[in-house]
Amino acid sequence: MASVGFVGLGIMGRPVLRNLLKARHTVIAYGRTPAKLDACIADGAQRGTSNADVGARARIVITMLPDGPQVEEVVLGPNGILSGSKPGSLIIDMSSISPLVSQKIAAATAQKSVDFLDAPVSGGEPKAIDGTLAIMAGGKPDVFAKAEPILKCLGSSVTLTGPVGAGNATKLANQIMVACNIAAMGEALALATRCGLNPEVVFNAVKNGLAGSAVLNAKGPMLIARNFKPGFKINLHQKDLRNALKTAEANNVCLLLTAHVQQMLSSLIANGKGELDHSAIATFVETASHVEVKAPSA
Repeated sequence: MASVGFVGLGIMGRPVLRNLLKARHTVIAYGRTPAKLDACIADGAQRGTSNADVGARARIVITMLPDGPQVEEVVLGPNGILSGSKPGSLIIDMSSISPLVSQKIAAATAQKSVDFLDAPVSGGEPKAIDGTLAIMAGGKPDVFAKAEPILKCLGSSVTLTGPVGAGNATKLANQIMVACNIAAMGEALALATRCGLNPEVVFNAVKNGLAGSAVLNAKGPMLIARNFKPGFKINLHQKDLRNALKTAEANNVCLLLTAHVQQMLSSLIANGKGELDHSAIATFVETASHVEVKAPSA
């Protein structure tokens, strides 16, 4: 199996790295937090000493970082992955960032004859753990073909959506739908609760109808149980909506609902909820309406 470099060992990164190990890949890991790196070494990864070291030792390197500035620094910085990469290597960025940043990084890697693929994911920590992420890639078909066997170790759905940047444009569309869905769920269950209904009963009544969705099935029970342990944090989703609005402005697209939900997230972050799971988007409606959505026993 190929040696794979991996940088970014957070909530999503570590389970993705573990699935590479399960698929018998040699993984060279590096991250700025010693405890997280030590945990990955304990899982079976080899220790990288820097981003450049990972780039030098692995022909394929995966990054999974919070936002564009971090990806630029890790890949293009003075001691970045690209500084150690050899011609013919491949960098797969699985972060959720602006499509324009993906294109900028790809242009820089091309100057060293290093291929680049943006391949953000959807599914959160649970699907990262069980290897069933939805992966939306952007890049050249031949580059995607080189990356596909590795990506299939990590996701149950792996799709080439277009050239570099298309993966992240697709992810922005995904994030709009998820955030608006959670906000609508919050409004619906807040109304049901205020009307004297048990939200758990309402959830079970609607989940198999037209209102049912993967988002409702995943996040409804979390809201009702008051379980906001982060699988995907509010502050990261707010970043994604911010990138969506910037991309929309550059392309003259009106995103009214997205703008409203992004403001809801900004309010939640200002009130100390940025580290909660994004199912807590629904709590904005609760606060505004002075109602709490929960099962009678919760």
